[in-house]
Formats: sequence, C-alpha cells, structure tokens
Amino acid sequence: MREIILPQLYVRTLDAIALVLSCVGILCWAVCFWWMHRISSRQDALLEELHEMTRRIEKLSRREHDLISDVHPKVKEIKEDVENVREAVSPEND
Repeated sequence: MREIILPQLYVRTLDAIALVLSCVGILCWAVCFWWMHRISSRQDALLEELHEMTRRIEKLSRREHDLISDVHPKVKEIKEDVENVREAVSPEND
C-alpha cells in the first residue's frame, strides 16, 4: 500500500511544483511586459523632447540665417565706406 501512495504523492508534488513554476513564469512575463512598457514610454517622452529641441534649433538657425543674409550685403557696403574714409584720411593724400 505504501508503494501505491508514494508514487501518487510524488506525482501530486510534481504537479504542484509545475503549477507554482507556471504561475511564477506568468508573473515574470507580466512584470517584464510592464517594465518594457515603462521603458518605451520614457523613450517616447525623450524622443518627443528631442524633436521639440530640434524644432527650436532649426527655427533659431533660420532666424540667424535671415539675420546674416540681411547683414551680409551691408557688411560689404561698410567695408567699402571704411576703405573710402581710409583713403581720404591717409597721409599720402596730403
């Protein structure tokens, strides 16, 4: 009779262990899924922040380009005026 009870007890113990390990595995999958979702949300937020920074930098770059474009022809005119004044004031013209 002992021989019959021990194998049944052994099978029940193995079934219980398998059930516990299956539950632990499912719990691990749930935790892993939650963790990956959390990481993904953080990455999305960071990516959006980087896109916003890029937009601001591009906007500033366009403004800077426009300012330089406006000033550049005037710089050439200023250099010509300085050359004219230099020629007029130089001691060689006396």
